[in-house]
Amino acid sequence: MNFLIRWLVTAIAVAAAVWIVPGFETIGGDSAWVAIALFSLVLSLVNIAIKPILQILSLPITVLTLGIFYLVVNTLLLYVAAWLANGLFGAGFLIASFGSAFVASIVISIVSAIVNSVVGAD
Repeated sequence: MNFLIRWLVTAIAVAAAVWIVPGFETIGGDSAWVAIALFSLVLSLVNIAIKPILQILSLPITVLTLGIFYLVVNTLLLYVAAWLANGLFGAGFLIASFGSAFVASIVISIVSAIVNSVVGAD
């Protein structure tokens, strides 16, 4: 049940990022919600599997930059999730530039924190 809540929160955050951030968008028109759901599923799985390893490996740089490098790790995970979602499911997710992915990672982090506080998830 906890994973389903995490997936739903991530889907809401990704939908907000697609709506707000230019250059972070879905391709396919009518099936945008399917692409967001699939991308959110892949992003949730990547966050569970790869994110802790990258956080530990990047800990010295994160400490030196006072936590700002953590956003770069989130941005790289967005690229990995988009690559996997497009490759495995043909979800049609497009990230135009590193800047748009960086802003999208900030939006996703903020919206996820807000929705998690409302839902009461960890």
